[in-house]
Amino acid sequence: MKINLCLALGLSFFSSFICAQEKSIPSDFVYVKDIIPNVSLEMRYLGSHNFTGRPIRGYEKPVAILTKRAAFALQQVENHLNKKGLGLKIFDAYRPQRAVDNFKSWSLKTGDTIAKREFYPHLDKKNLFKLGFIASKSGHSRGSTVDLTIIRLKDKKEIDMGGPFDFFGAVSHHQYANLTAQQKENRKILKEAMAKFGFKAYDKEWWHYTLQNEPYRKTYFDFIVK
Repeated sequence: MKINLCLALGLSFFSSFICAQEKSIPSDFVYVKDIIPNVSLEMRYLGSHNFTGRPIRGYEKPVAILTKRAAFALQQVENHLNKKGLGLKIFDAYRPQRAVDNFKSWSLKTGDTIAKREFYPHLDKKNLFKLGFIASKSGHSRGSTVDLTIIRLKDKKEIDMGGPFDFFGAVSHHQYANLTAQQKENRKILKEAMAKFGFKAYDKEWWHYTLQNEPYRKTYFDFIVK
């Protein structure tokens, strides 16, 4: 719709200004669906199915955004997995700084435990920040970090990773020992595919990967996901 509007307005100075205003993300960022049309999205922080139990500030549309470099690397991962009848499902990609700030302010409201049973049943909420589950800065805000899992292409169902996305606890660690052989293999498939195309894993979260040669190592963005 935005592209059609810009074309219809022609090439006048006024139309150029309007088109610039219509643009919602920086030039070095892309919508992941534009690069990987068949990727599955379940953008958890737009809705209430997340560890806060509420929608998060900075998310207005169910879209995934990444730097171009990260998106094209992820396209290679998707193509690699597709040959095995598998694909990617993304839970979160670029994350505005205001969303990270929202997590921090939520963590200080110790009485707000709507989602405790599902996401942090064995932890006291007041310790989440201290234990490192929540931080004042996130690699997601640099635009080259993504949270994801693997699905089967035939039915779009997630394969069993031995623990859910965004669970605060040892079961989320890559080296967690008490997994079935199949669960360990599934995590290995994801980790090896991501590493093959330049992503590094985060030891404490099986779903969390960052592009090793990310373009913005010290820049934290705050544009809205829309």
